[in-house]
Amino acid sequence: MLEDKNNKEDIDLSGVFKGSESSVKSQEKRQLPTQVFLPGTPKMVQWTIKYSGGLIKNEKQASCVLIGFVIVAIVISLVLIFGGGKSATREIFTPPAEEYIPYP
Repeated sequence: MLEDKNNKEDIDLSGVFKGSESSVKSQEKRQLPTQVFLPGTPKMVQWTIKYSGGLIKNEKQASCVLIGFVIVAIVISLVLIFGGGKSATREIFTPPAEEYIPYP
């Protein structure tokens, strides 16, 4: 009984729903793309900036990263193609000589 008398105060809940609407709007704003590219920006540069996780900040850095990637890929390809300068010696298998027996 004492609890019912003490809890008779009016509680204003009108601000609860307004706050949730504004938080939904702020979440929608966060989903908008933050990076705006100039019209002539190549797609590879845009992709590099987008997926770098914030490490690459502008188009010049993205171009340098892509050029470095191409150089590393070419060096690795050349090493794999030419084998690092080592020549492989093959052992030629020759079966032992057998005695020829003609049919009678």
